[in-house]
Amino acid sequence: MDIEKDGGTAISPNPIKIRKSRPGGKVYLVGGGPGDPELITVKGVRALREADVILVDRLIHPALLKYARPGADLVHCGKSPGSPGWNQEAINRLMVKHARAGKTVTRLKGGDPFVYGRGGEEAQVLAGHGVDFEVIPGITAGIAAPACAGIPVTHREYGSSFALITGHRKQGAEEELRWNHLARGVDTLAIYMGVKNLPYIREQLLSHGKSPDTPVALIQWGTTGAQYTVTGTLGEVIDLARQHEIKSPTMIVIGEVVRLREQLAWFENRDVTKKEKA
Repeated sequence: MDIEKDGGTAISPNPIKIRKSRPGGKVYLVGGGPGDPELITVKGVRALREADVILVDRLIHPALLKYARPGADLVHCGKSPGSPGWNQEAINRLMVKHARAGKTVTRLKGGDPFVYGRGGEEAQVLAGHGVDFEVIPGITAGIAAPACAGIPVTHREYGSSFALITGHRKQGAEEELRWNHLARGVDTLAIYMGVKNLPYIREQLLSHGKSPDTPVALIQWGTTGAQYTVTGTLGEVIDLARQHEIKSPTMIVIGEVVRLREQLAWFENRDVTKKEKA
């Protein structure tokens, strides 16, 4: 694939003058699901089978690529935290380039493209450049990982509200999460990409009134055969993460619904909890 990763004309997500792509070109923004390759949708599989070009994110299960038709151009353009790789503008340029050439492009993203997947930004780029596109939702890890850990994010007795939260902000962003509302007004918190900032997250929740006894689950590699879940309390979560060497990708679930894991755990071969380690 002869495409520059850096340089060239930047393609901004902000709306710009509409320019029509060549007939026939289309981009599918596809949610590949949370990790288990069987959790992709039927429509997502169809988009893979029809694609001339497939742009693949880092955490996509390799088994999904078996659906690609022979001769399809596979481009691995994932971004690893703290490592050099594809930048977003290069991915944007590639989508627009192939669509304007009349090709069918499938942008295969982990989870759901519109849940912390930059799918909204990519859709803005495509719309702004007159490229035909379609969004195919996927199952997001914030719901699927807890489910596979035996934790429903809502339950009539344990929690009727939940929030999906990013554990880190865009570099240079000034806005701050409403920690007071999250600590006191939401029953269940499902936090993406939060391992690195876990001390800060815990500090903010505790300082805004969340009890240190609130149950917490750390779900690493959720929905996959490598899924590994640790449970404890908000007060001890830093020590638990260090003790079990928890790393990304991990979903952090905070709330009373975590108590149901003891009864509902069904997915993992072993149930690693504080109780077993005691």
